[in-house]
Amino acid sequence: MNLKELIFGGSVKTASGGGAYRDSIQAWLPIKNIISGVVITRDNRFIKILEVLPVNIYLKSPNDRQNIISSYAAYLKIAPDNLQLEARTLPADTADYVERMKKCAETEANESCREMIQDNIREIGQGVASDAIRHRFFLIFQYEAHMKSKGNSVAAIIQRLNEEADTARRYLDICELEVLEPRYSDDFILKLLYEIINKRTSLRVKLPEGVFDMTTAVHGIFE
Repeated sequence: MNLKELIFGGSVKTASGGGAYRDSIQAWLPIKNIISGVVITRDNRFIKILEVLPVNIYLKSPNDRQNIISSYAAYLKIAPDNLQLEARTLPADTADYVERMKKCAETEANESCREMIQDNIREIGQGVASDAIRHRFFLIFQYEAHMKSKGNSVAAIIQRLNEEADTARRYLDICELEVLEPRYSDDFILKLLYEIINKRTSLRVKLPEGVFDMTTAVHGIFE
């Protein structure tokens, strides 16, 4: 089961009630809320999603490889039972790269270097990198009864999941793997779900910063 199946299930079913308009996104999207970086589904499951930056283990020495493998094995022993590793393959986004090159060209004093930069920009624009791909890796787990949160409240369960996330960060740091800590975790999850639901649209239409507060204000749950 992948991330999309975990959250959305095997098929989409139309939900009734809840103040949602008929045939609207709110009517079928099985997500109740996003709080402190935790996805709360309509069937009351709590799901934590962490993005992990990979490391090329084949560039490490034999001793480092063994240490990484041993540390990862140690984490798996204490990791949540239903742990998922999800890899997303996406077209490379060259827009930021081109913008950086343009700024470099503006400040470059050497004419030959400027010509090389402009040639690089033209090649990217003509689709030389159109076949390039990038990968994003995610660690996903959900709250389970044996995790024993300090109470049955939503806040207690979310705190327990975030403690599990901190444990994952500590162990994976030993494996030389960085677990991202977004400044705005709710925005991060909202954008990720948007990209999963709208694969093509999300490539050309990006959500603005602060979109989570914007949407919650519109739907009347902004505090």
